[in-house]
Amino acid sequence: MAERESRPERSSGNVFADLGVPDAEAHLVKAELVSRIDEIVRRRRLTQARAAQLLGLSQPDVSRLLRGHFRDFSVERLLRLLMTLGRDVEIVIRKPRTRRRGRLRIDAA
Repeated sequence: MAERESRPERSSGNVFADLGVPDAEAHLVKAELVSRIDEIVRRRRLTQARAAQLLGLSQPDVSRLLRGHFRDFSVERLLRLLMTLGRDVEIVIRKPRTRRRGRLRIDAA
């Protein structure tokens, strides 16, 4: 069998858009928020059971969330989970620096 020649493709910066997932921007935001939640849980060395208790979720929900099954979580709910974990959340709206379409970005301090 001959090997197919594969060429790398330039990413748009959003893997969900690159894969053709509907509502890709929201998926990317959720993934970044879940990544921050996971980071905090790991840094604090919380078990899933303890994290669930703190967040008001069931342990299976925490497990699903941290494994990337966040479709059923709204952005607002994920932001509330971050606040419950002691993080301040700021939303800044500004004009883009260029004429491009606006974008959504999450910075962690």
